[in-house]
Amino acid sequence: MISKSKNLIALFATLFLLLLGIQAYFMYKTYQVKEREIYRDVHARLTNYTDRLEDLGGIKSRTDDTIQKILIRYLDKKISKKDFLEYFNKNRKENEKYLSDYVDASFKKEGYEIATKTEYISIIYTPDSTRLIDQPITLYETRNKVSNPKISNTGKWETTSKSTTNDDTPGRNDSFLLKSNTGFEILNIKTIIFKELALLTICCAAILASVLLLYIFTVKNLARQQKQVEVLHTVVDNISHEFKTPIATLKIASKTLKKGWNPETLPLIDRQIARLESLMIQLHKDEIPDEIVAVQPEDWDFFIQDLAFTYPKIDFKFENKVSEKLPFDKNLMETVIKNLCENSIKYGASFVKINTDTSTQNLNIEISDNGQGMESKELTNIFEKFYRIQSNNIHNSKGLGLGLYFVKKIITTYSGKIEVSSKPGAGSTFKITIPYEN
Repeated sequence: MISKSKNLIALFATLFLLLLGIQAYFMYKTYQVKEREIYRDVHARLTNYTDRLEDLGGIKSRTDDTIQKILIRYLDKKISKKDFLEYFNKNRKENEKYLSDYVDASFKKEGYEIATKTEYISIIYTPDSTRLIDQPITLYETRNKVSNPKISNTGKWETTSKSTTNDDTPGRNDSFLLKSNTGFEILNIKTIIFKELALLTICCAAILASVLLLYIFTVKNLARQQKQVEVLHTVVDNISHEFKTPIATLKIASKTLKKGWNPETLPLIDRQIARLESLMIQLHKDEIPDEIVAVQPEDWDFFIQDLAFTYPKIDFKFENKVSEKLPFDKNLMETVIKNLCENSIKYGASFVKINTDTSTQNLNIEISDNGQGMESKELTNIFEKFYRIQSNNIHNSKGLGLGLYFVKKIITTYSGKIEVSSKPGAGSTFKITIPYEN
C-alpha cells in the first residue's frame, strides 16, 4: 500500500506540474493577446495623426520652402553639418513639451504612458543621388524616451523647388527624397495588462490551490485511515497472541481435572480466566475506566507456576527478590515474562532461568536459557514486528513473530530498556531494566 501511495503521489505531482505548466502557458498567451490588442488600439488611434505629427512638431508649419532652403543650403555647403543638425535638434527641444502633452492627453483616460519618436532616416538629393545624412536625425521626441519601439511607421515623400536667376535664365531644379520612421512604445504595458488579468490570475491560482489542498486533505485522510487500520491490526494481533497462552493453559488444566483432583488447578484456572477477562477489557476500553492492576510480589511466582504447569517438560528455575507492589500493569508484566519464556521454549530450550529483583527504583528481570541461541546479526531484528529467524529460508518454529515485538513495545512504554546476548548453541540471555517511582 505504501508503494502504491508513493506511485500515486508521483503521478499527482506530475499531473499537477503539467496543469501548472498549461496554466502558465495559457496566461502567457493571454498576455500576448492583450498586448497585441492594446498596441493595435494605440496604433489605430496614433495613425490618425501620425501624418500630422510633423505639423505638430513645427517643421512643416514653417512651410516646405523652409525645409527645402535648409536642405539646399546644407547641400551647397553654405551651412556646416553642425548647424544643420543643430537646426533639427533645436526644433525637437522646442516642441518636446507640446508633443508630450498632446500624446499624454490623448491616452490619459486609459492611463497609457506613451513614448514616441520620429526620425529622418534618409535624405537624398535626387538629381545625383547624394545622401545628405549618414545616420538618423531625430525630428521630434516626447519626454518619455523610446527604448524598444513595438510599432513603427515608415513614411516617404519628395520636395521639389526651382530656382531662378536675375536675367530670367532657367534656374536649377532641386528635388529631395525624404524617408522618416515613427516609433511608438507603451512604457507601462506590463502593469496595464497585469491589472486587466488580475482577476483571471487570481481565479487560476485559486483553482490550482484548491486542487492541491484537496489532494493534501485526501492524502492526510487516507494516511489517518491507514494508521487506524494498522492500529486495529496491531490490537488484533496482540489480543490473538495473548489469547493463545491462557487457552492452552486452560486446556491442560481441563485434562488434569479429568485425570484427578489437584487443589492447585482451580487457582490456576481462576488466574487464566482473569487474564482472559482482562484481554476482553482491552477490546472495550471505552466501556470501563482505564485502570491498571498493579503487580504484587506473589504474582511473579504465579507467572512461573502457570508456565511450569503448561510446559511440564521444561525445567524452570525461578528466583524472585521482589518484595513490594510495583506500579506496573500485572497483565503487561505477565506478557513480558511468558513471551520471553515461551520464545526460549520455541527455540529449543529445556532449561529456563528467571530472576526478578528491584534496585534503586528499577525493576530488573533476567531470563536465560540453554536453547539453540542466535547469531549476532539477528539480534538487531528480533524485536521487529513479524520477524522470525530463518534457517536456509525456512522457518523452523511456529508463530507470527509477535512475541518479542510486544515485549519491546511494553518495555518502551515504561521507558525501560532490554539487552540481549546470545551465541549459536549456547543459549540466550535477556536483561530488562524498567524504572519506576513509589
